[in-house]
Amino acid sequence: MALWRLLASAALAIVIAGCAMTSPTPQAALAPDIPSGALSPIQRMTLVGWTVRRQEPAQDVWTRMRAGFTMPDLSTDLVSDREQWYASRPEALTHMTERSGKYLFYIVEELERRGMPTELALLPFVESAYNPVAVSSAKAAGMWQFMPATGTYFDLTQNAFRDDRRDIQASTRAALDYLQKLYDMFGDWHLALAAYNWGEGSVSRAQAKNEGLSLGTGYTELTMPEETRWYVPKLQALKNIVNDPQAYGVKLADIGNHAYFESVRITRDMDVLRVAELAGVSESDFRQLNPAYKGPTIFAAATPEVLLPWDNAQIFKANLATLQDARLASWTVWTAPQRMAVAEVAKKVGVEETVLRSVNLIPSGMLIDAGAALLVPRTASLLTDVAAEIAHSGQLKLASAGRGQGSGTRVAVVARKGETVATLARKYKVSAADVARWNNVGRNAKFRTGQRLVIYRAAQPAKQQSARK
Repeated sequence: MALWRLLASAALAIVIAGCAMTSPTPQAALAPDIPSGALSPIQRMTLVGWTVRRQEPAQDVWTRMRAGFTMPDLSTDLVSDREQWYASRPEALTHMTERSGKYLFYIVEELERRGMPTELALLPFVESAYNPVAVSSAKAAGMWQFMPATGTYFDLTQNAFRDDRRDIQASTRAALDYLQKLYDMFGDWHLALAAYNWGEGSVSRAQAKNEGLSLGTGYTELTMPEETRWYVPKLQALKNIVNDPQAYGVKLADIGNHAYFESVRITRDMDVLRVAELAGVSESDFRQLNPAYKGPTIFAAATPEVLLPWDNAQIFKANLATLQDARLASWTVWTAPQRMAVAEVAKKVGVEETVLRSVNLIPSGMLIDAGAALLVPRTASLLTDVAAEIAHSGQLKLASAGRGQGSGTRVAVVARKGETVATLARKYKVSAADVARWNNVGRNAKFRTGQRLVIYRAAQPAKQQSARK
């Protein structure tokens, strides 16, 4: 009998311990006290567990983006001004959002993967209206508008054949790296955005100046250039509109919550036109997804992948598999052994001078400098693809032919306050058209103070040179 009571007590202890993770029914809670030594009947218990909720995916990318809005809101008169400005141009805003449809899902997904605010996916609207081939008068390029030096710092290749500042994936990676770096530096997204536009050094100096005057160092308290002062309000205005487009009378483009493109591997040099044909897309559509390529041919050693619309990627793979032994590239790279005239090079490689100038974007009045990497027609017997070193770092090196006075000299120039194409042309006694062409800007462009520029000056005749010594 003692053994039976001992076993019963042990069983009761196990039941009570097991019930510690359960919640009793009301009846169990009102059960009378159990007399000492009596074995209680086991009461029915209600299990307490996790509630299972069905998670519906966002219907479109805008809904998905709104769910990731985590930046503090900015509420100023400038924000209201930009809200009215955008809302008064509903057609332009709709067109701009339509253009973003090829890229927006990818960027939102990258932001989510990094745990960054999804408002940042709106930044290319402010920077470039989501135009991946946009180029500013200051030579910033791509939808994230990287300056050449900043692009180089963030490993964006810029050579004779491609400019990764325009590459959808590479430039997005660099932009998000930069924005995260700036946030880590300032601990505030508004200041990080101001630094993205103005430079981290400028923001730090503005903060230090305010500290010295016992003033605040937040975004709204700093003295900054006009462009930077409007920069964050533009982003905030777009955020407000995206958050509630109907309230502003705006219709956003219908962008599904799914990938638009797929990355497809290539292992051989291929003409852009050939890739587009095999994928069943137009060259224009292909370049919208692959805007980094400058010329007619993609070199696999430096660009092992291309982006194609999802369905067309499958078509491309199937068609390419049937052409394993076919010639896929009609252009290759030729490196100039010495300084040469364009006509001389054209004759040597067997192509019309006008074609050579056009495909390599060689302006008139320029010589091909030693070591220049040029696109030239690929002969039927040339089966070797372009080497990785050339594909990665080949540069178009030019020298001024002068005005009939010899080779000329390249002069590095730093723009002064108020400097324009016209003022530089007058200062160096060259044409405004040449200044604009040498610096890849428009004829009426204005330069930023401190902007680095280039001028080619004709060499002086020998007598003049000796007279000045």
